[in-house]
Amino acid sequence: MGKKSPADAPVLEIANLGPTKIDSPLLGFPITGRENEETISWDAFTDDSHRIIMDATLDTLQRFREDGQMPPSFEQAGARRKIYFDPSKVRAGILTAGGLCPGLNDVIRSLVLTLYYRYRVQNILGIKYGFQGLIPAFGRELIRLTPHEVAEIHQFGGTILGSSRGNQSVEELVDSLERLNMNILFCIGGDGTLRGAHAIAEEIKARSLKISVIGIPKTIDNDISLVSRSFGFETAVAVATEVIRSAHTEALGAPWGVGLVKLMGRDSGFIASTAALARGDANFVLIPEVDFDIEGPGALLFRLHDRLKSRGHAVIVVAEGAGQKFFEGDSVSKDASGNVLHKDIGTYLADTIKRHFKKIGQELNLKYIDPSYIIRSAPANSSDQVFCSFLGQKAVHAAMAGKTDLLIGQWNDHFVHVPIAMAVNKRKKVDPSGELWNSVLERTGQPDLLTVR
Repeated sequence: MGKKSPADAPVLEIANLGPTKIDSPLLGFPITGRENEETISWDAFTDDSHRIIMDATLDTLQRFREDGQMPPSFEQAGARRKIYFDPSKVRAGILTAGGLCPGLNDVIRSLVLTLYYRYRVQNILGIKYGFQGLIPAFGRELIRLTPHEVAEIHQFGGTILGSSRGNQSVEELVDSLERLNMNILFCIGGDGTLRGAHAIAEEIKARSLKISVIGIPKTIDNDISLVSRSFGFETAVAVATEVIRSAHTEALGAPWGVGLVKLMGRDSGFIASTAALARGDANFVLIPEVDFDIEGPGALLFRLHDRLKSRGHAVIVVAEGAGQKFFEGDSVSKDASGNVLHKDIGTYLADTIKRHFKKIGQELNLKYIDPSYIIRSAPANSSDQVFCSFLGQKAVHAAMAGKTDLLIGQWNDHFVHVPIAMAVNKRKKVDPSGELWNSVLERTGQPDLLTVR
């Protein structure tokens, strides 16, 4: 992360619906399962004065100290002693939007269990197929969510609520929230979903309504700014690592064998980089943040030929958004959320590599693997399951305290409140000069793949 000074410090203050005047149900709760039920005091509260420093490096702190200012910091997430909403009156809604990702059901389950058991909220509604579920024209029915309905859902991938992409009318969405008398809306999704949640919060504010909007960042690519880790990423890396192992086995099993794996990473190469680093079988890693050439002295085909000549096999890992310069001049398409649909670099590389070796009369055995949808639909692993549980709990605590227009993130090993507007301001990317990419280069021995001119 770049060095910060008072002049460019980000604004990280969190919006509140109003003063908190109601004692939290967590102040005392029963221990069940004993002959005489006891009540103990909850001693894990935090408050708005608890802050997590954004950049904890000593030189940055010193600059702010010299200027007489406090360094930028996040509000710490967690339960508050006083809350804004009366739990008996709360009507909460939960939606999932965008592409699938391991852990969606785990977050839904955590939200429901925390609302129901910790805050005794009885009215919890599942909104089907993302924001579509709030638009009357789509005719999506709401479903009631209780601990019974979510008891086993963490064992499965996908989302029991369904998902969709597309921009809906913000005015219609808020109209629906008013008609449904919803006090809290939890939006589980990526960049597009969070932008929608922010727009909803802005419209709610303009109407002077008292509805909390809380985001839980979901991006398998781990590319949301000001969020050190997003749920599903560790599961994706774990599955991708096994795919790379399989590609390596295939490459070893034939003369001049090449295993080519395309992984998720529309604009950021975190999955490709981390999986390649974890497995150690990849010889070439191609990501959107690092330029490369395919043909010419020192470029990919040149290096690949040398590798195959000396070792007899090779593994290439490519992120889906890498190498888009090779499609310049082609028509540009977008998905329903407005994201640019990248051209298929995987099949392009496979075809180009095969064509090159055929042209020079060299035998080649290339196996191309695209496991994207297998990874997206996988159940969360144990690490992500624990992480999702925390995210759901912290999201409920924030909502019940009347906080809004924020997402739950993790920073410096603490869960924090991040203003949605700041998080979606730019996309997090792999730093070509940073530790992760340098570690990948050390692990693979990958040379510069730009043509020597």
